[in-house]
Amino acid sequence: LTLHAGIAGGADIVLIPEIPYDIDKVCEAIQKRNKAKKGFTILAVAEGAISKEDAALSKKEYKNKLANYELAEQIMQRTGADVRVTVPGHTQRGGSPVPYDRVLSTRLGARAAQLIIQEEYGYMVGIINGETCKVPLGEVAGKLKMVDPNSGIIEEAKMIGISFGD
Repeated sequence: LTLHAGIAGGADIVLIPEIPYDIDKVCEAIQKRNKAKKGFTILAVAEGAISKEDAALSKKEYKNKLANYELAEQIMQRTGADVRVTVPGHTQRGGSPVPYDRVLSTRLGARAAQLIIQEEYGYMVGIINGETCKVPLGEVAGKLKMVDPNSGIIEEAKMIGISFGD
């Protein structure tokens, strides 16, 4: 979600859990924009984004450190930049539906209703290669959808100048 929101929203830096960031590289990207007389830098940070330094810690050490960790504070101290933090929360998933949203929800709903009529339970409905499909809940329940750091979307985002702090 943060990757797509960052690209769509014109973020200059996107930090996601799958690519541990280097705070120095994040600050370099901010300072580069400042030197180019850009008036601001937009940073999109996913829940769970982690520095390279923190990625090397044990889970226990990381949990202890997490309570005192503030990315905005580190950036302010290192760059002297004015940092404002906004947590979009549920609003990031809002907005008026577009025709694609309406068609998608209709297709998914129709397929879900078909499964109920056929008394096939324990599935979620998704889209794979443009077609609706049923997926056993055991394959998706409690699992995170991860971004492949070597995926095309990451490469393309880097091509347009988005920094991932790596």
